[in-house]
Amino acid sequence: MKKFIVSIDQGTTSTRSILFDIYGNQIFVSQKEIKQYFPKNGWVEHDPEEIWKKTKLTLIDVIKKSIKLKGKILTIGITNQRETTLVWDKVSGKCIYNAIVWQDRRTYNFCSKLKKKGLERIIKYKTGLLLDPYFSSSKIHWILKNIPSAKRLIKKNRLLFGTIDTFLIWKLTKGKVHATDATNASRTMLYDIKKNKWDNKLLKIFKVPYQILPSVKNSADNFGFTDKSVTQKSYSITGVIGDQQAAIIGQGCFSRGSTKITYGTGAFVIMNTGNEKIISKNKLITTICYRLNNKTTYALEGSIFIAGAGVQWLRDKIKLIKNVNETEKILKSKKNRETVYIVPAFTGLGAPYWRPDARGLITGLTRNSDWKSLIKATIESVAYQTSDLFESMTRDGLRPSSIKIDGGMASNNWFTQFLSNILKIKITRSKINETTALGAAYIAGYQIGIFKSLEHIKKKWKKDRDFMPKFNKSQRNKLLQGWKQAIRKTLT
Repeated sequence: MKKFIVSIDQGTTSTRSILFDIYGNQIFVSQKEIKQYFPKNGWVEHDPEEIWKKTKLTLIDVIKKSIKLKGKILTIGITNQRETTLVWDKVSGKCIYNAIVWQDRRTYNFCSKLKKKGLERIIKYKTGLLLDPYFSSSKIHWILKNIPSAKRLIKKNRLLFGTIDTFLIWKLTKGKVHATDATNASRTMLYDIKKNKWDNKLLKIFKVPYQILPSVKNSADNFGFTDKSVTQKSYSITGVIGDQQAAIIGQGCFSRGSTKITYGTGAFVIMNTGNEKIISKNKLITTICYRLNNKTTYALEGSIFIAGAGVQWLRDKIKLIKNVNETEKILKSKKNRETVYIVPAFTGLGAPYWRPDARGLITGLTRNSDWKSLIKATIESVAYQTSDLFESMTRDGLRPSSIKIDGGMASNNWFTQFLSNILKIKITRSKINETTALGAAYIAGYQIGIFKSLEHIKKKWKKDRDFMPKFNKSQRNKLLQGWKQAIRKTLT
């Protein structure tokens, strides 16, 4: 009988369930897009019920496929968009407000007040994070303060908080398990990443009651079983990990200094720093890379808010393209070297600027500029933003020992070559582009003994191809100077 592992990959723009065999091969994918809501300037929300319904639909699709293939599902792994915040009534099972997405900027003023009180230093020391609306704590505070039913439900001990992973576990187990893993907990800004526990001082700062928080487990752990009413047959959930950390697993970046970049809705550079919790002096964040067998591995991370989301903007809002896959052909046809720059600060700027108030800018337009110029500038902006993150890493005295990339944009050869040109470094693309879901499958399989060690997982990684830098020094510097000028204009 064939044996499978299911990976649930709940991302910012879509939910997918993927069937993997026990050798890490992708067998079947079911995917549904998630609607984005923008109720006010800088606000980004999702409908929790839509997330749950579409997750369930994709999971059932995959289960049916496994039955057709006469196979057996051994376990389920979950990976998810991090920081996105949900608060729900544990009796009705309904969220009291929409999911507030990681990109949301509504708590900017609240975070600014905390900074003025001098609280950023202790928050960074305990959590490794910068005081920014990006993380979950200020989102929880906003819901508890602004939603009328929150206080009533807290008094009745009926309120629960969770990031997406916690919400899905709770739904899949029909309320039997309220848990998260250490990687997701580390993104809430309520978790002491050195002591590995919820921190009372942080809870007091953000006025979050302890009883609404989930229990925190290892990334590979026992997270209960799906209820038969949901999945007909009960399946174990043995791996839970935040999406960017899942990609670290999928890319086999287990040695200190190994680095991966995922180009999805946003873009995320993560460097494995081993058992050392390195605090950046250049506005990168320290986070938990994964926790296995109660042993924590740390990472240094830089987050870009708009990567693939910029291409979606070209498609859905500006309507310059009908399909994201068109961009590579368009870029190759755009021969002239223009100096058009787009700073896609649609929901502020992430690392290393951390300016939630920044907004998008287009500069360098001429009579010769056309619609292709905007597409090119949007794609190029992702490489420039990545360069900014690498500058911060260099200033922190860190140099990646290797760089592996994955995600939707990584399949664009033009973009990947441009990235190598700008970073002045060899870029290695994984043969399996969607390593996030694969990482969740690996971590779940690790817990049940399918994968015996991290080295066992690492050996399964396969290279697609390398991209070597082709720009000379003056070409690269000229382009980067133009980008830095555009950034200065955005920030003034």
